[in-house]
Amino acid sequence: MTDSSTHCCKSSHIDVALRLVLAWLLLACTLAHGQVQTEISQLHVERSDDGLQLSAQLQFEMSSAVEDALLKGIPMVFVISADVLRERWYWYDKKLVAAERFMRLAYHPLTRRWRLNVSSGPAVTSGVGLALNQSFDTLQQALSAIKRVARWKIADAADLETSVKYKLDFRFRLDLGQLPRPFQIGALGQTDWDISANVVTPLVVESAK
Repeated sequence: MTDSSTHCCKSSHIDVALRLVLAWLLLACTLAHGQVQTEISQLHVERSDDGLQLSAQLQFEMSSAVEDALLKGIPMVFVISADVLRERWYWYDKKLVAAERFMRLAYHPLTRRWRLNVSSGPAVTSGVGLALNQSFDTLQQALSAIKRVARWKIADAADLETSVKYKLDFRFRLDLGQLPRPFQIGALGQTDWDISANVVTPLVVESAK
């Protein structure tokens, strides 16, 4: 009788464990399905008389939640950051240069056009300090402009010494802090709002072509 009871207990524990594992796998698959995959497919830096110029190509697809918010008139702000770090064997790497670019994407229902404002500081609706304004007929055209970074000056040539090793910390993200407060709360922890990528790599400077 004891052996039979013990066997039943062990079987029950195994069944519970299997159910927990299956539930965890189902949750992981659900999260992975909703997650926006963002990649930095190309990244290089050139040196010219004007300074160091960064070019990059990003790959991502807009989730339905973000696209729906855009169509309802909620602007989205994408931020790219490039930090030049000096390697130090005795301490943390030292940040020498920090550059940022803010890209504010908005949809205008009356004209049915997409507006992209690019600036070196936080995007503002008034248009003050904006470096570039562009209009597009489709969302895909606007996203293509966001995904492609061409010859962006991140530092002066005099900022770097030729005999010193440096690293480049390149980041791209959808800035949820720029959303209206209700959207910030709703997007918190939601994977389909997580549009971001980051790479830290040795800085290899090419000669301008």
